[in-house]
Amino acid sequence: MSMQTVREQFGANARFYVTHETHARGASLVRLLEVVPWSADWRVLDVATGTGHTALTVAPHVAHVLATDITPEMLELTREQARERGLDNITVEEAQAEELNYPVDSFDCVTCRIAPHHFADIQAFVRRSHQILVTGGLLVVIDNIMPSGLAGSYVNALEKLRDPSHGKCLSHEAWQSSLEAHGFEVVHQEILGKRMNFLKWASRHDEVMQDYLLALLQGAQGTAKGYLQPRMEKGGWTFGLQEGFYVARKP
Repeated sequence: MSMQTVREQFGANARFYVTHETHARGASLVRLLEVVPWSADWRVLDVATGTGHTALTVAPHVAHVLATDITPEMLELTREQARERGLDNITVEEAQAEELNYPVDSFDCVTCRIAPHHFADIQAFVRRSHQILVTGGLLVVIDNIMPSGLAGSYVNALEKLRDPSHGKCLSHEAWQSSLEAHGFEVVHQEILGKRMNFLKWASRHDEVMQDYLLALLQGAQGTAKGYLQPRMEKGGWTFGLQEGFYVARKP
């Protein structure tokens, strides 16, 4: 999918993400404040901010947050929410995650939450983040992770059928390797589980596509089934996903 198509898709659905359960109230937002040693003098770059949930969470604890995204509609909602909350230390700017054209030593911390699986080149994002951080600066990445091998390919394919802007979720091991290969020291890592309501997850599609996606979910085998754990509950079908939470220091 082209970047312009991704921009148009997220632009058209921007307000949906303001109250989206996983993005707006996920457990990783709580852990973000508990794990990272935020400092009142930090300059933070929030990459692919969406409607600004991470930026808005972090801003009261740091000097300034630059929230970036490729979608103007998302950035306008971030700006709107910052005004509503009285946060005057958030600015927004259009920027592509793989480029991040900022000088070296620009930021004390780079954050990116539930977004890298949409990037065309995750490695370029990690590499550029290392370059623009100060020595001792932190890269904080939170994203859905998948099993390695065929099971991960199956779940990634299911996600891409649901959302064409989906690129690829990495495995836990792949994130560790990527961060270390680009010169980071991983100082914290954890895996957070979450349950997804199928109908909410597939709500952008008609009943025919929803039935197809549900059949694929129910038909998962082996490791893929163990990862997804599909089951019928009181509110309908649910399944599991996992988020990897990584804090990596630039030595």
